[in-house]
Amino acid sequence: MKFGPIPIETAEGAVLAHSTTAGERRFRKAHRLSAEDVALLRTAGVSEVVAAVLAEDDLGEDAAAQTIAGSMAFRGIEAKPAATGRVNLHAKAPGIFTVDAAAIDAINAIDPAITIATLAQHAPVEKGQMVATVKIIPFAVGSALVDAATEICAAGEIFAVNAYRPVRVGVIQTVLPGIKPSVLDKTLRVTEARLARTGGRLTAERRTAHEIAPVAEATASLVRDNDMVVIFGASAMSDFADVIPAAIEKAGGTVVRAGMPVDPGNLLVLGALGGKHIIGAPGCARSPKENGFDWVLDRLIAGLDVTARDIAGMGVGGLLMEIPTRPQPREPLPAKSQLKIGIVLLAAGRSSRMGGPNKLLALFDGKPLVYRTAERALGSKASRTVVVTGHQRERVRAALAGLDVTFAHNPDFTDGLSTSLKAGIAYLPEDSAGVMIVLGDMPDITSHDLDRLIDAFRKGGGNAVVRASHDGKRGNPVLLPRSLFPAIAHLEGDTGARHLVETEGLDVIDVEIGAAASVDVDTREALEGAGGVLQD
Repeated sequence: MKFGPIPIETAEGAVLAHSTTAGERRFRKAHRLSAEDVALLRTAGVSEVVAAVLAEDDLGEDAAAQTIAGSMAFRGIEAKPAATGRVNLHAKAPGIFTVDAAAIDAINAIDPAITIATLAQHAPVEKGQMVATVKIIPFAVGSALVDAATEICAAGEIFAVNAYRPVRVGVIQTVLPGIKPSVLDKTLRVTEARLARTGGRLTAERRTAHEIAPVAEATASLVRDNDMVVIFGASAMSDFADVIPAAIEKAGGTVVRAGMPVDPGNLLVLGALGGKHIIGAPGCARSPKENGFDWVLDRLIAGLDVTARDIAGMGVGGLLMEIPTRPQPREPLPAKSQLKIGIVLLAAGRSSRMGGPNKLLALFDGKPLVYRTAERALGSKASRTVVVTGHQRERVRAALAGLDVTFAHNPDFTDGLSTSLKAGIAYLPEDSAGVMIVLGDMPDITSHDLDRLIDAFRKGGGNAVVRASHDGKRGNPVLLPRSLFPAIAHLEGDTGARHLVETEGLDVIDVEIGAAASVDVDTREALEGAGGVLQD
């Protein structure tokens, strides 16, 4: 592949490096020029373009990414279609991610043009979460390099999502004088919540004295009817021959490992009896915060074996005391019907096409347009409506007097749409599962329309982008899941939600709401045609 400026006369078949305009026609980056395109550019006075010229043995970026992804062996994962030289791979079900790190390293060492990024080994994942991405850096790559990557992929499974299984778990809690029943009751609730996240079920509990014989007896009894037994000791293990490891052995089992290099979680005990797993839980497992117990429990529920050597290798990254990555991770997730959605209503623009008047203050049926839109947002199932102001801030706020909205002023509104998105999302509660971006100048959008988008988002589990459409064409509003909030924080200039929908690789649900999805009032003619009356 050759890359650089080339004369327009020889540009047929070349791939544009930058967006290029010919009169009213705009050619996007990565567009392959046809003879007709070249003629239009020449007529527009374009003498050369910066482009990539592919050699005979080159594969285009999408074809190369698709070929590599298609050669991979994986389980529990779905590969999305290639776009912009990228194939994203997503989990089909919640579970634990495993990866052949040596194979990934080998592919990434072939050439900088070919890259694969994945989650960390044994990372817990949710359904629909992206676990890996194949990205081709240039517009094309030599077929020999792609062949080298596919040869590595052919060696065996390269990664997998090991789905959680519906395991049955029996719990033993030992008791010493002074331990409160409320502590034991809370431990049960926390354990039930932990198991619920992975599809497990707590089926039985035994409370015994903190002594070897009764713990061994309870262990042997529970292991018969359960897939796993978890033992919470009233006193932390202080020796490898202490009550819990000794009880496992007395019951006829073996101790795989006592103690682990994860903090919190040091005092975990892992054993086996009759092919079933026995876990002596560390004291920190009484809390829902992440600890070493989670690492072992999740892997076992996902059907992965955990050996003494595996536990010994958990020290790097095992310091969790001051850097919890999943604070309160085991609290029960809200039901889909309870997922909270915030609305960010964009009202910061200058209405430049109107030639002076602010379109958001135009009257529709006697109400300012921005009031009408906010009123309908408040009438929806959304939990909060944030109005982003900028141009004529005080006039817009005055027009919304009496409405229960939250105002977020954007002093940088002239820098583009991205600044308003970031300003609005900053005011949403931390428990918001998603945000609906509502334009202030869409007079026909109703509360029912907004509710249909929210219902579709909840039905999809809160992981997909939901977009209003009209006759199969994308429109507004757009509802974005919380997983995109970090990406929104990195947007610049006049880039909005459409860019994220096109580049982040999430599933998109289009909801047909009719003409309301495409009716906005950017010009005086459009506003008056929609029934609006401009105010000076």
